[in-house]
This record gives sequence, structure tokens and C-alpha cells, in this order.
Amino acid sequence: MKNFVKILGLTLFMVSTLLLSSGCFTGNAASKETAEKFPAFKTVDTNGNAVTEDIFKGKKVTVVNIWGTFCPPCIEEMPSLSAWAKEMPKDAQIIGIVCDSKGASDTKTTAAAVKIMNDAGVKFVNILPDEGIGKYLDNVMAVPTTIFVDGEGNILCKAVVGANVSEYKKRVTEYLK
Repeated sequence: MKNFVKILGLTLFMVSTLLLSSGCFTGNAASKETAEKFPAFKTVDTNGNAVTEDIFKGKKVTVVNIWGTFCPPCIEEMPSLSAWAKEMPKDAQIIGIVCDSKGASDTKTTAAAVKIMNDAGVKFVNILPDEGIGKYLDNVMAVPTTIFVDGEGNILCKAVVGANVSEYKKRVTEYLK
């Protein structure tokens, strides 16, 4: 019985470590894609500029990185995302969604996000959730979660959960073929 308890404890520790190393839990119960289309939205970016789903138009693929200011793996991948954004072809782009923001009035979270972005040299657009995006985020269990959206707002595939820039690049290459 002692061995069983030790093995169970070790297994739980290993699973917890694996999950925490790949992403931070947002506290939501499920991670499922509930729609094939990204929801319509009218919000602002971290600079206060208006942003709608029109941000997807004209691009074959948009990498949508859902991240939180509380999440070490999210913050750690920011410099890599920043560097990649600078070398992307014209028909692809990266945008971020600051998932722990409560919207334009959440100045504390926005300030934290801007500091993280500035420290990482991020120049790509990062938006604050509105009601439509918020409903989508209700189905995101961990961050970073990265989805891929075409120019018409269609979600192209299953999300990548956890920081994995090489996987993001692989998928973008496939979508641009």
C-alpha cells in the first residue's frame, strides 16, 4: 500500500509539473473549441486603438496568442513571438489577446501587459477582451493557448496549448502553402 501511495503521489507530481511547464491554468472547466468561427468583436488594443474582427482580413493566417500577465510561460515566449512577428510574410500576422484583462477600463492589467510587451520588444497588436472574446475565452482552460484564424475569421484547427513557438511556425508554414 505504501508503494501505491508513493507511485500515485509521484504520478500526480509529474502530471502537475508537466501541465504547469506547458501553460498556466485560467481556472475554466473545459478546453474545447465551440465554434468554427472566431466571434465578432469590437474592442481596443493595449494602446487604446479600436480593433474589430477586420484585423483578420487580408491575411491567409493570423496566429492568435491568448496569454495572461500572470503566466510565466506566456511571458517567456514573448521575445520569440516578437522576433518571429518581424520576419513573418505579408500574408501572415500575430496578434495577442490579454486574457486576464477585464477590458479597456482595466488599467492595472493593461499596464502590466504593456510592461511585459515592452520588455520583450513586442510590436504586434495585443487586444483586450470584449464580451464576444470573453465568451470564447470561457472555453480556454490554460494559457498560452494559440489558435490560427484565416482572413474570414474561421478557426483553422485545434488550438496549441502551451508555449510552443516551433509548432506555431510549423502550422503557419503549412497554411501558407
